[in-house]
Amino acid sequence: MRHFLDFEKGIAELEGQIEAMRHLSNVGDINIADEVARLEAKAGRLLRQTYAKLSPWQKVQVARHPERPHFSDYVAALITEFTPLAGDRAFAEDRAIIGGLGRFRGRSVVVIGHEKGADTEARVRHNFGMAKPEGYRKARRLMELADRFGLPVLTLVDTAGAYPGVDAEARGQAEAIARAIEACLRIRVPLVAAIIGEGGSGGAIALASGNAVLMLEHAIYSVISPEGCSSILWRSADNAQDAAEALRLTAQDLMKLGVVDAVVPEPLGGAHRRREETIAALGTALEAALEPLLALDGPALVAQRRQKFLEMGKHGL
Repeated sequence: MRHFLDFEKGIAELEGQIEAMRHLSNVGDINIADEVARLEAKAGRLLRQTYAKLSPWQKVQVARHPERPHFSDYVAALITEFTPLAGDRAFAEDRAIIGGLGRFRGRSVVVIGHEKGADTEARVRHNFGMAKPEGYRKARRLMELADRFGLPVLTLVDTAGAYPGVDAEARGQAEAIARAIEACLRIRVPLVAAIIGEGGSGGAIALASGNAVLMLEHAIYSVISPEGCSSILWRSADNAQDAAEALRLTAQDLMKLGVVDAVVPEPLGGAHRRREETIAALGTALEAALEPLLALDGPALVAQRRQKFLEMGKHGL
């Protein structure tokens, strides 16, 4: 059963009617094909109208949709011979970040990304995609491995932020994130990052400081979640919608600001409606972003990556 968001109530009602009529059409000699076609056209129009004018807060909801493709879905479809590599070689294995070796369009790569989990059991196992220090240390280890063997790095970002628990802070959460960002900026191989859902705070930047940063059309990317921002500024999470407006966290805003390099279109109604189509589109965009970087040598890649982020600082971002 499809999960509908709050602002999709009208669409949900129409699609419910369509589904009910399809069941009726199989009873006796009743022919209601014309009525189904009319309702489908009406639902399609409403879907187009709704998604043509999504507010920032509505985009936050789409980015968090539980049926949206996750890291494991992209890996299964785009990466062949994927071999996961576990552990940070210091404390533990963090399942919120998955990484390993594989082939992307025939080329050997290292792939790293946040995994939120598709159901309740998986979400708990992957800590809802919120990594602890060992997750970021694992990511740094894999980036250094890629650097050593000359393999391009692809990262897929989908996290509300780094895990804020006391145990994570005790083990050096801020230091682990900083070291991961440092590794992103230091490696001498191409690094292409994609924001596929939520890109929250330092937990996202730790994997997204790349030569090229892509973003799905309805993904979000921000220094803090709208709820967190609201709690700080208004002392309540009730102003999350206002915070979403102020944070400029949509792909369209961030493209204008130069924070991301390309916006990858999603199917009408969001990535969750046509998962395979979304995954294929991102694969094509990743390949297009990676291809020109392969012609650059190590020092040129490092210089380009660092200059990219220094330019953001010049504009006060």
